[in-house]
Amino acid sequence: MAANAGGYASCACWHNDLVPHYVDIEAASQLISVSSVLAAAGIDTAAIVVTHLYGGVVDVGAIKSALAETGLSHIPIVEDCAQAHGARIGGRVAGSLADVSTFSFYPTKNLGAAGDGGAILTSEPAIAEHVRRLQQYGWISKYHVGVPYGRNSRMDEVQAAVLDVFLRDLGDRNEQRRAILGRYKSAAGRRLQFVEGGDGAIAHLAVALCDERDAFRIFMKERGVDTDIHYPVLDCDQVGWAGLPMKGTENLVVSRASVNRLCTVPCYPDMTNDEVGQVCLALAQWEAM
Repeated sequence: MAANAGGYASCACWHNDLVPHYVDIEAASQLISVSSVLAAAGIDTAAIVVTHLYGGVVDVGAIKSALAETGLSHIPIVEDCAQAHGARIGGRVAGSLADVSTFSFYPTKNLGAAGDGGAILTSEPAIAEHVRRLQQYGWISKYHVGVPYGRNSRMDEVQAAVLDVFLRDLGDRNEQRRAILGRYKSAAGRRLQFVEGGDGAIAHLAVALCDERDAFRIFMKERGVDTDIHYPVLDCDQVGWAGLPMKGTENLVVSRASVNRLCTVPCYPDMTNDEVGQVCLALAQWEAM
């Protein structure tokens, strides 16, 4: 798993008594490096977690093929699709590439509810049945617990109804995000470079790499444009997790080189043309300095 995705997969590992083994990323996309995954995978690997970060898509097919060639095809792959609703690679949609995929429907996602929500996708009947049991106390029938560690984790009907409405517009809204990011890229390129997620990316976030990040953020703020950082600390460097088990922290050259350069500018489909133009103008002015 990568160490640059906000810590969510790391938490899942520790909650399940697993040890996260961090691997490096590709500089241009900030997505997990396929070669780094293959170098770290072994017979004791419980699963490979790939996070489709910022709306880009990891080449899961390449990982699967390489695992098969090295006799490791038994290792399950989990897609973290929290930032990849509707994203595609090679004609296939994110969430359909691995053994299991997880989605968040937090309101800020490309497909978001009015509150918290999420989903797990799989084509494996046994996994699907086990997940259904875990989401309701571990029940195998009403009031009869058949598996341990279950919880109350049902998404309510109101959130489902909201998602049903928003799902119809997901494709159009993703296109709007892509168009906005395209305008930003046209305005930049010299002093900062926007992350490249591939042709099927859905621009969940507009993230750029900038050597002078602090100065850039001040510059944008002075021109009425808020910025953010996704994410400012690698999982392995979080103070609160320093005493927890982890591996691979010595092999994160690109991750460490990127974490202090990342900066996010506004990108969402409800932005007006004037708002997008304001960001583009500020980017162009920064580039011209």
